[in-house]
Amino acid sequence: MNAMALETVSVSKRFGALTVAQDIDFALAKGARHGLIGPNGAGKTTFINLLTGVLRPDHGTVRLDGEDVTRASPEARCRRGLARTFQINQLFPSLTALENVLLSLTERAGRAWHCLAPLGRHTDLVDEAMMLLANLGVADLAARPVQEIAYGQQRLVEIAIALASRPRVLLLDEPAAGVPGAESRLILDAIEALDPDIAVLVIEHDMDFVFRIAQRISVLVAGAILVEGTPEEIARDAAVREVYLGENRHGR
Repeated sequence: MNAMALETVSVSKRFGALTVAQDIDFALAKGARHGLIGPNGAGKTTFINLLTGVLRPDHGTVRLDGEDVTRASPEARCRRGLARTFQINQLFPSLTALENVLLSLTERAGRAWHCLAPLGRHTDLVDEAMMLLANLGVADLAARPVQEIAYGQQRLVEIAIALASRPRVLLLDEPAAGVPGAESRLILDAIEALDPDIAVLVIEHDMDFVFRIAQRISVLVAGAILVEGTPEEIARDAAVREVYLGENRHGR
């Protein structure tokens, strides 16, 4: 039996008396398009930090392609094929889209000390950066500082940066957060066009966004998995509706 691209077994985390992750069993299949949804405060970002190594669980196991990475650093997990984006983007606003992607590529290629050299000395990486931007539909923005481009397009540049590490697993932390509705279609199209061999986990609060992408969806509530299933099964689940409708009734 093939190992999962990413999985957790009984992962738990507490901060003092507060339990933020409770015995989470989760499996992301190779090449999957999986959604993780939940109301505000459900623990979604905590969970992604446990997956990426920013946080270590109090107990439980995290496996990447079958290998135990529970004690591995975020950098080590990245080298083993795990990449992520962030709920609030981590771009350098004064640098161009191309330069932002090149920073990631030079790091992967072991040329980070030479990243300030003229671009002509990194023609292979420039070509790769342009290809990544082109695949996401933003190559025409390569020479513009990211602070001058639309926020949805900035999100696409961030996905290009994550892809620069050639990941086998890509975690997208609320990729549509703050993106105007008219631009969210760009994000959807980009995710749908990703290499089918990359396992993608989309962490979102927006159910509609996830339902348009995911083949399977897990619902996280109060640091625990409430239910998992196909989009159709999740849409019909009374407990899921109660979680979201209850949240809306209380104005959160």
